[in-house]
Amino acid sequence: MNHGWRARFAALSVLALAGACAAQPGQPTSEEATLVEDGRQIAVAQCAGCHAVGEYGESPNPAAPVFRSLLSRYRSDVLEDELISGIQVAHEMPEFQFNPQGADALIEYLRSIQTPPPG
Repeated sequence: MNHGWRARFAALSVLALAGACAAQPGQPTSEEATLVEDGRQIAVAQCAGCHAVGEYGESPNPAAPVFRSLLSRYRSDVLEDELISGIQVAHEMPEFQFNPQGADALIEYLRSIQTPPPG
């Protein structure tokens, strides 16, 4: 009888530990983390020549906004649509189009690095 209680206690302990190790609210899942990393790679490869694509630094092209505050200027859904259809902006920018998966990854990366505007 005592052995059965111990076995149930051990099983419940393992389940509780497994639940504690699962993704916590606000923490990205491995799928989300992969999407963010894919977006980071796209930003570095396609955008870093003009834009500051990380969490700090200034853009090499002063007319190109830094990525860490981009979503305070543009709605993410509109920006994603424009990335897919071919973005038109005020500063000179090479022509390009992203496929929906690439645009989604880039938007998720942008979301992950946003900082509040100063002031």
